[in-house]
Order: sequence, then C-alpha cells, then structure tokens
Amino acid sequence: MTTDAARMDALRTQVERALGEFVERQLPGPGDPDLEPLRTAAEELLAGGKRLRPAFCYWGWRGAGGTDVPEIFTAAASLELLQASALVHDDVMDKSDLRRGMPAAHRRFQAMHEKAGWHGSAEQFGEGAAILLGNLLLIWSGQMWRNSGLPPEALEAAQPVHDHMRTELMCGQYLDLLEQAHGENTFESALRVALFKSGKYSVEQPLRLGLVLAARELKPWMDELCTGYGRRVGIAFQLRDDILGVFGDPAQTGKPAGDDLREGKRTMLVARTLAAASPGDAETVRRLLGDPGLDEHGVTTLRRIIEDTGALEECEDLIADYLGQALAALDEAPVTSEARTALTELAIAATSRKT
Repeated sequence: MTTDAARMDALRTQVERALGEFVERQLPGPGDPDLEPLRTAAEELLAGGKRLRPAFCYWGWRGAGGTDVPEIFTAAASLELLQASALVHDDVMDKSDLRRGMPAAHRRFQAMHEKAGWHGSAEQFGEGAAILLGNLLLIWSGQMWRNSGLPPEALEAAQPVHDHMRTELMCGQYLDLLEQAHGENTFESALRVALFKSGKYSVEQPLRLGLVLAARELKPWMDELCTGYGRRVGIAFQLRDDILGVFGDPAQTGKPAGDDLREGKRTMLVARTLAAASPGDAETVRRLLGDPGLDEHGVTTLRRIIEDTGALEECEDLIADYLGQALAALDEAPVTSEARTALTELAIAATSRKT
C-alpha cells in the first residue's frame, strides 16, 4: 500500500516539475539582469510549501474518475502561484519580515535597494517591487491554469469555480484588514475571514476544481462533499494556523515566535480568548496585541492568557470536531477508494501540521 508520505512525495515531485518548467519560460527578455531578481524571488518563494492546494485539486480529480495525466499536475500546480501571490501581498500588508525562514519579498527588494545605494526610499521600493511580484504571480497563475493542456470543455466547466475562488481570496484579504481596523471581533466574524481568506481556497475550492475538471459538471454529491468535507477541513486548517501563529516553533514555521500577535491578527483563537478573559486580562490582550515591538515577555504574557482562558484547548477541540465531521462526510461520498484514502490522509496532515 502506498503510504501517506510516498503519495505526497510523488505528487509534490510532479507539481514542482510543472512549476519549474513554467517559471523558467516566463519574463520578457531572457537573461535580462534587471528582471532576474523577480524570477529569483519567485523561484525561491515557490520552493517552499506543503503543496496542499494542488493535492486537494488532484485528489478531487482522481475522486471523480480522472486519470494520471501531466496536464492535471500543471493545472493543480497553478494554485501554488495563486498562493505565492497571496503570501507576497499579505506580507506587505502585515509588514512581516520573514516568510518560510527567509526575508519576505518586500524586505528582499528593500535590501537590494540599500545594497546598491539607489535613490529614494529603500522601504518604498521594496514594497512596490513586492506588490508587482505578487501581481505577476497572480497573472502567471491564470496563465498556467489556462495553458495546462486539459481539454477546453473541462477548463470551461471549472472556470466559474476558479474565478469565484480568486474573488473569495481577495475579499478575504479585505475583510482581514477591516477586522483589524475595527479592533474587536467575534468568533463568527473571525471565522468568516478565515473561510474567505484561507479555508475555502486552501481546501474546499481546490477540491471542487478537481472534481469539476474530471466530471465537467458539479454534481450534487460533489457539492455536498466540498461543503461537508472540504469546508470543515478548511476551518480546521485555519484554526491550526491560528495556533501555530502564536505557539509555533520558529524553526518549523519559518516566522518569529508570536508573529501573529505583533501583527495584531484578529483570529478565531484571539476571539475565543477575549470572550473568556477576565476584564483585566482582556485589557492586557487589547493593549499588547498588534504591538510591533512586542518582546518575548509580551509574547509569553499573551500565551499565558490564551491558555488560562481555555481558548487554546477549545480551539484544539474544535479542530478535532471539524475533522471528525469532515471525515464522516467523506465516508458518504461516492469517490474512488484510493481518493478516499488520500483525502483522509490530507485532512489529517492539513489539520495537524507542524508548519
């Protein structure tokens, strides 16, 4: 029997091959030294990641009867370009310094400006270049999807899902900004942001894309699987991300400890904490959350409050509940047995991941 690790490794190899071949062909003027930093930044960002989105798309395809063809790996790999675009823009908006253990794109371009001694603001140059890189990755994502080589009728059937997924992602980014600007949040409002910004486009919509690409229509059981399984896995995935953003090991996450706290992320974990905290602890959370200079002592203080209120334990319980419900929905879906096994393993990996 193929193991989870072997199955994911084989898929990752195919996705990375498709990405490498695609990116190598991009940018006008091959070898232009002024444009090479864009390509290099894209390549290094794309070198990391778990490839979960392509995996959900691929196993949706296989679950609806699709076979192993190079074109599905290319179409699925295009989702990594969409993810990379979102990460670059997200880091600019959050003023993050690191991404996957390396300087975030805007910091990378800022350092290039400073080293060269160019005119103007290095910080402004870095942010501008990163925004353009993110836009470029978004364009490439659509281009790679359209030119994947899958039958035109399959791509046409799935295009509305593809368009809706990208719209949801951008609306989620805006809602995230709005949530932080409001300064207060509920679990329900944080859940809405998580679904639009991460959960749906990480799990539910990639799965739906794969199913529709193979079947060339969205059958009722497919929609039920995407909501019953995909949406629940997506919520659990984001809850795990919330926890990692506060309690994750920097060596594993590639970001400083407590970085989400410095950025003032109004997550589901924070919402649960504020709802259960004493007035004094709630005031401490509001005072420290979003402080870019938050030191180790401040991070420790916020972690203690999160644990003492029971918010951490509650979110862990919610992850287990959502995962259980998702797997129950998967058991009822008429997908192929191999896809059922792979989607079970993917759900567990996505919700219990270390990074």
